Amino acid sequence: MQNIPIEIEVIGLLAACLTTASFVPQVYKIWKTKSAESVSLTMFSMFFIGVLLWLVYGIYIKSVSMTIANVITASLASIIIYYKLKLKE
Repeated sequence: MQNIPIEIEVIGLLAACLTTASFVPQVYKIWKTKSAESVSLTMFSMFFIGVLLWLVYGIYIKSVSMTIANVITASLASIIIYYKLKLKE
């Protein structure tokens, strides 16, 4: 594997921050309202598996931004899935 230039890694970290943070309002809304009725379990399950695969890929290519983003995104998606299953609406 080749090293990723720091400038590209910074762009990756910025992209990771923005895309990962986009899940925070959904998690907060579900937690606050105690309702996950409008959330698709199928979509979030497929998304979660995809994020885990991106995490493996990020670790393999030694991309800090990809690894950090996918750990956080997987955590947020798992919270959404947890509430969807727990609240069973």
